[in-house]
Amino acid sequence: MTNSIREIEGMEVIFIIGSNTKETHPVIANRMIKAHRKGARIIVADPRRVPMVKFAELFLRIRPGSDIALLNGMAHVIVQEGLQNDEFIREKTEGFEAWKRSLREFTPEVAEGISGVPKEQIIQAARIYGGSRKAGIFYTMGITQHACGTDNVRAIANLATLTGNIGREFTGVNPLRGQNNVQGASDAACLPNVYPGYQKVDDKEIRQKFEKAWGVPLSPKPGLTATEMMNAALDGSLKALYIMGENPVITDPNMHHTIKALNSLEFLVVQDIFMTETAHLADVILPAACSFEKDGTFTNTERRVQRVRKVVNPPPRARDDLTVIKHFSRSMGCPMEYDSPEQVLQEFGRLWPAMAGITYGRLEKNGIAWPCPSPDHPGTEFLYQDGFPKGKVPFVPVPFTPPAETTSDEYPFVLTTGRNLFQYHSGSMTRRVKPIEQHAGEAYVELNAMDGKKLGIKNGERIKVRSRRGQVEIKARISRRVAEGIVFIPMHYREAAANVITNDALDPTVKIPEFKVCAVAVERIVSEADEQKNAEG
Repeated sequence: MTNSIREIEGMEVIFIIGSNTKETHPVIANRMIKAHRKGARIIVADPRRVPMVKFAELFLRIRPGSDIALLNGMAHVIVQEGLQNDEFIREKTEGFEAWKRSLREFTPEVAEGISGVPKEQIIQAARIYGGSRKAGIFYTMGITQHACGTDNVRAIANLATLTGNIGREFTGVNPLRGQNNVQGASDAACLPNVYPGYQKVDDKEIRQKFEKAWGVPLSPKPGLTATEMMNAALDGSLKALYIMGENPVITDPNMHHTIKALNSLEFLVVQDIFMTETAHLADVILPAACSFEKDGTFTNTERRVQRVRKVVNPPPRARDDLTVIKHFSRSMGCPMEYDSPEQVLQEFGRLWPAMAGITYGRLEKNGIAWPCPSPDHPGTEFLYQDGFPKGKVPFVPVPFTPPAETTSDEYPFVLTTGRNLFQYHSGSMTRRVKPIEQHAGEAYVELNAMDGKKLGIKNGERIKVRSRRGQVEIKARISRRVAEGIVFIPMHYREAAANVITNDALDPTVKIPEFKVCAVAVERIVSEADEQKNAEG
């Protein structure tokens, strides 16, 4: 997030797009609801009638995969009506005129034709967002998990830049991270093209800095993303894989493809706290300690570094991650001389100025949001107050790109996937909790009532959902949440895994899969008794 969670309550406008905030980030949703009670105007753009719609002044029911058209359409209206922040554009941006020309085709009428959002609502949304100088945008995987996910984010950044709602308190472009330490893992370089602190591996000066610190030569070549690794396993260029705390059999798209890829490896190591579906395929399993069984830090979605303290010892054979990595590295001839997680954090601060002022001593009382460049720095609640990393913010023209897969006569429905309130990701933790399973232990597909009526499907009936990649049998949940022609399956349930069906098309820049759009067929399961009855009739 460019801005802090605290600031949400001071915003005048909250624009939520591609985020089921109340179910997937309930703590942040509560802040939004408090802001609403203070008078904040909320806009929700989503294919589903998610719970935050209850608090929204405006609900934009968007077709899956058409976010760029909506965002560019809003920008078109803001420019046409002179709602842009001219001072901010003049002093802090570049490329505005070329970008403005690219918006000409995105009239409200054109945006409506692509997105399905009525032009009157597009105009209204543009006026609400463009008319405020305390407006924040919030998004999650509903924006990024597309074959055009990078361009979706660029379109959001363009909109915030156009109105000057960036670099100030109560504004911002705020991606809500999906797990408690996704931000921290990214900061620490769990990415294939950067060292800690987002410092690029192909920059010679940066690489030499890390070679000196670590005492080893480093490759200038970026590695593979997780999705690229699966393809590399299949083509034989990747021989071995070490998976830590991830369950790609359930969480990656096109499950059959993922299983085939993992089985193609010569050697697979899985390190996890539970025996996951992925661990069942491993040659070696390393039992890991969970978050209550180890020390360290987590960095949350607002960049706030917080202490994690060991509460109980891990099971006898389990080890914390640092211990496992140290043993692994030593066995490969590269000993790591860290006695504690605190030493790792200290090294982090030496190698990345944004973390230089964060120490265990300072974290004893409260978390600190980076950048925090010195021991007396209080941390940074919102970014870019003193300017932008490259001087000026570029406007980037973003053409509309349709989803990688569209509907057809054989596959007339659009499937979108996501999370629900009670379960979490692959379910490897939450599905072991009996009260949760008792309340939300069964897979389901949300189906619009009119579609159910046309297909003769009743609420609670088991049906078949199939795509070009596979099929699942699953219970139908007739719902007002989804529009006609759209179905939704939560990702958590291995017995009716949504990712058997999903499309593994990738965003060309960051290689994220298109989990949010694929074409499917929805069918009743005809029993033998029904077949006999039809034959007799």
